[in-house]
Amino acid sequence: MTVFEGIFQVEEGRVAIVVLRFNEFITSKLLSGAEGNLIRHGLKVENIDAYWVPGAFEISFAV
Repeated sequence: MTVFEGIFQVEEGRVAIVVLRFNEFITSKLLSGAEGNLIRHGLKVENIDAYWVPGAFEISFAV
């Protein structure tokens, strides 16, 4: 098995995360995990935005 590794450091910049309200029980936990990983790799909390949309069809309108 080939393993690829790299350094993920994001000290500057902004990140937007689009989250579906459909199946919110799961997507809210995915959002928490994504935010935690970004913070752990150096991104500031104020540079992370979360956009909640009703379902998959609305993702394109949020982006």
